[in-house]
Amino acid sequence: MLVYVLNKYGKPLMPCKPRNARILLKEKKAKVVNRTPFTIQLLYGSSGYKQQVNLGVDAGSKYIGLSATTSKRELFKATVELRQDISKLLEFRKNQRRSRRSRKLRYRPARFNNRGKKGKIAPSIQHKIDSHITIIKKVCNFLPVENIIVETAEFDTHKLKNPDIQGVGYQHGDAMGFYNVKTAVLNRDNYTCQICGAQNTQLQVHHLQFRSHGGSDSMENLTTLCKDCHEKIHKNQLIFNNKVKSFKHAAHMNIMRKKIVKILKNEFDNVFETFGYLTKFNREKLGINKTHSNDAFIISHNFNAQQYHIEYLFRKVRRHNRQIHKAKPGKGGIRQCNQSPYIVNGFRRYDKVMYKKIECFITGKRSSGYFQLKKFDGTVISQGVSSKKLKLLEPSKGWLIDWRISIPPRPKDVEVSLL
Repeated sequence: MLVYVLNKYGKPLMPCKPRNARILLKEKKAKVVNRTPFTIQLLYGSSGYKQQVNLGVDAGSKYIGLSATTSKRELFKATVELRQDISKLLEFRKNQRRSRRSRKLRYRPARFNNRGKKGKIAPSIQHKIDSHITIIKKVCNFLPVENIIVETAEFDTHKLKNPDIQGVGYQHGDAMGFYNVKTAVLNRDNYTCQICGAQNTQLQVHHLQFRSHGGSDSMENLTTLCKDCHEKIHKNQLIFNNKVKSFKHAAHMNIMRKKIVKILKNEFDNVFETFGYLTKFNREKLGINKTHSNDAFIISHNFNAQQYHIEYLFRKVRRHNRQIHKAKPGKGGIRQCNQSPYIVNGFRRYDKVMYKKIECFITGKRSSGYFQLKKFDGTVISQGVSSKKLKLLEPSKGWLIDWRISIPPRPKDVEVSLL
């Protein structure tokens, strides 16, 4: 495992071996500034020798792949998991506000012009863009990155739904010739319940993926059901396992791709853009397995580099819970706080701690000083542990960070040429 090095002034240098770092720390010529990935800072001046380092970025809506390489070896690889719960939390907050204001603030006049600016990006997508920029800057803080190469992808959602579409077909929607989408769905299903086959009864249109779970009003997500079957599904008395393919992440990438590159070019000097079909061609020619970090290795464009055997795992987590009061006030109309203290006995949520020689994360806290512990993969270690039995390893910084042995890389003796 490599140790990342900063000079006396906090600028990144080339990483070193653990043995060299151990000697520097023992002789008090360096200090530890980060535990994962392990980073030290020199306490004396150095020549500052650097090699050309390329950072490959496999941009995505759910995961980001990162790989920093020189011409000879890979210095860093990581897979980053982004948050997918922002839309749900915003919807919950909106409902809470609506309920609260309808009860107590009826005297206020309606405000219909209180809206955001034109061209504003949805918060869920803006978060993903910001996370890309943040994680790239984080890597550039401990490695002397010279070139940043980003793979962007543009998706034709019409083509994904119907591979044969062309020409004016893009202008003709699925509901063309019908009064509305509901009429088109009923006609498509021949006015027949798709579960029991009833026809001469009251028919309704059902969302296969509920709107509360991110489902849309497109025809692919709608089906025809009779009233009885529809009620049984919503009462959990009947299961209808007819899954629908979602194009949400494809739509998000279409919005994100240009904005990520534009922001990076304003922040860094050497930023380049590549495309998915080139990455796929080079990966298959080299015989490398398909993963996010391996795609980033190909994007970095150092094909003969020796792949790193350690892969770091990052997961973005929320910093605060904004529901600071209970939804229903107590007796006397007094609103009660719904949160435990932010810091309890020196620990807070998502701190990395040691418990019985196991590295885990605090995922739940109580004001009594007992915590819920889980591993990075979600394995529950304990539902309630006293803070006296925990040792703080890393404070929470908005990310869960872990590492694992990566998929076996390409053999060293295989010389690669794409000519």
